Amino acid sequence: MSRPNPTRTPSTNFGAASNQRVLEGKVGVVTGASRGIGAAIARNLAAKGCNLVLNYTSDSSTKTTEDLASELQSEYGVRTAIVQANMGSENGPKHIVEVAKNRFAHPKTGKFQLEIIINNAGVARNGVIEEISSEEFARQYNVNVRGPLLLLQAALPYLPHDRSGRIVNVSSVSSVLGYASQSIYGGTKAALEAMTRTWSRELAERATVNAVNPGPVSTDMYLSTDEKFTNINKPFIENTPLSVPRKGIDPEHIYEPATKNGGRPAYSEEIAGVVGMLCSPEAGWTTGSVICANGGMVFST
Repeated sequence: MSRPNPTRTPSTNFGAASNQRVLEGKVGVVTGASRGIGAAIARNLAAKGCNLVLNYTSDSSTKTTEDLASELQSEYGVRTAIVQANMGSENGPKHIVEVAKNRFAHPKTGKFQLEIIINNAGVARNGVIEEISSEEFARQYNVNVRGPLLLLQAALPYLPHDRSGRIVNVSSVSSVLGYASQSIYGGTKAALEAMTRTWSRELAERATVNAVNPGPVSTDMYLSTDEKFTNINKPFIENTPLSVPRKGIDPEHIYEPATKNGGRPAYSEEIAGVVGMLCSPEAGWTTGSVICANGGMVFST
C-alpha cells in the first residue's frame, strides 16, 4: 500500500496561481488611491484581474482618480468605481462600502462580496512634543486608525466566509524607529499594526489580515519633507541595505538627491508588489504579520 504524500494538499487547488490574473472577478477597495502608493497598488491588483473601488479625499484629486480608473479599465479590462470620501470622518468609510455594493452587487440577486481591502489612506505632520495640538492628534488618529476600523465595520457583512478575503494595512517604519517629531504619526501606525494582529484572530475564518511597513517612498509626501527631517532620516537610510543609489539604473531625479540624502527611497511599485503578493491565493497561510517592505531599514517588528 502506498503512503500518502505529506506535502500534497488535495483539498486546495492553487493551479490558477500560474495565471497572472489570480484575482479575476474579485472586488477590492483601495483607500487613498489617487496617487503614490495607492495608485501603484491599484495598478498591481488590476493587473491581476481585480475590480476596484478607488477612494480619494480632496476635490483636487478628482481628475487624477478618474484618469486612473479609465487607465485600469482600458489596460486591464477590469471594472472600477471612484468615490470621494474622507476616511477621517465618521460616515466616509461607510460611504465607500455603499458605493462598492451599488456598483458591484449582482444585478439580479443583489449578492455582493468584498474580497480585498487595502487601508492605504493616511495623513502625517511632524511636530516635537511642545508643538503637538489636540486638533492634530485627532486628525491623524481619525484618518490613520479610526478610518480603517470604521471601513472594516462597514465591510464586515460582505467579507467571504472561506478565508479567501485579504486585508492589508499600510503601516510605516515610523511605528518602531522612534523618529523625533513623530509622536502622533508613529503612534497611529503602531496602533494600526496592533489592530492588524487583533483582526487576524477575529477574522480567521474569513480573511487574512496583514500589514506592510514602508520606509521612505518616492511619493509627494516624502518629497515634500523639509531639510530638518531629511537630516534626521539620513542615518537610517544609510544603514538600509537596498537603499544604495545605482547610477544608470535609478532615474537621475532619484539618483542625484539620493547621493546627498543617504540613499534612495523605494519606488511605489516596490511597495505595491508586496501588497499584491499578500492578496494572492498563495498568501493564505500568512496572517497577523507586519511584512517588511522597506529595503531592510527594519528587518522585523
